[in-house]
Amino acid sequence: MKPCTLVDEIVVNNKLGEGVQWRPDNGSVWWTDILDCKLYYHDFKNRQTQVIDVPEPLGSFAFTSSPTTIVAAFARGFAFFNYQTGIADWIEKPPMLPGEGRFNDGRADRQGRFWSGTMMAEPGNGVPATGRLFCLGPYGHSSQHEQAVNISNGLCWSPDGRTLYFADSLTGKIFQYDFSPERGTLGNKRVFAKSPEGGAPDGAAVDAYGNVWSAQWGLGEVIAFNPDGDIIDRVSVPASQPTCVAFGGDNLDLMFVTSAKDGLPETRLAKEPSAGNVFVYKTGTRGLPENTYSGVAAHKESQP
Repeated sequence: MKPCTLVDEIVVNNKLGEGVQWRPDNGSVWWTDILDCKLYYHDFKNRQTQVIDVPEPLGSFAFTSSPTTIVAAFARGFAFFNYQTGIADWIEKPPMLPGEGRFNDGRADRQGRFWSGTMMAEPGNGVPATGRLFCLGPYGHSSQHEQAVNISNGLCWSPDGRTLYFADSLTGKIFQYDFSPERGTLGNKRVFAKSPEGGAPDGAAVDAYGNVWSAQWGLGEVIAFNPDGDIIDRVSVPASQPTCVAFGGDNLDLMFVTSAKDGLPETRLAKEPSAGNVFVYKTGTRGLPENTYSGVAAHKESQP
């Protein structure tokens, strides 16, 4: 595999950049700054960035058939969000458990469902983990598929769609599940890989060859694991807190990596001027197209 080369940096200075995705129909890359309640859209060809206010922290999202609407996992639940009007059309707000904080990482599967997991309000404080993994089905109702999670992260699927990857950042582990595309169910949970010392698995993406590219919070790297869980590449990121990975570009051979500056002391920020920016790498691999949410009658046939 050819080494990854840093070819661009989108300067945005995010507190907690996350959830990056490529939109092929207009050659744009999208992501969220969770803590600043912002949705970002960057026209990659013209190098123009638009910042959109959202009503509350946006943990993750997926595109829909509407060119102006995403399905969003806001802090409290699921909604359709029209980023032109700024209106959120709430779908469901699952009751939170004691200690459960907000929705975090998420992604759509190839059958058009939207998956998102929650995280603890204060992960690592000794309170039993109550984070969960939810699936928002086609009719706008969610179902629970995992529990006792500290920080939900790293949702992605193998190329054939029959293996789901899901990480609990606090444990340093990426898990692997058998996935039924037909039923949208999980089974046979096992540990796929563990982060090296100093790192925690954050957002991830699978390439066309089944390799899992995982942003490693605290380590300043994106690590690629082959389908057997072996490390096959380590990509240095000019920020110690990379948060999420997406493949994009005309040939899906670019890798976009978001990052965060939240929690870094001023002395560390002085040494990391790029913290919070989005990094673009030319890779020796190809990604897979992002999936879209096709539920709730394609959002009432994409509205009039």
